[in-house]
Amino acid sequence: MKIRDSIVATIALATGILAMAGIVGSGAYAQAAGAEARGVHALSSVVAETLCQDPARGATLMAAAKVAP
Repeated sequence: MKIRDSIVATIALATGILAMAGIVGSGAYAQAAGAEARGVHALSSVVAETLCQDPARGATLMAAAKVAP
């Protein structure tokens, strides 16, 4: 039984490695990573624009972002 489990685990590992290599090689991974980076940059820009500092109180408040129709 241990030998059969080892063979199945080896085949599963090889299949997973081939699938990951196929995804990276096809360019889908790069496209998804780029889209995620653009989304994080857009989110951080919105958050940075909505931060309001009140120097009298020394507090930082976050205002609601304006949503375009």
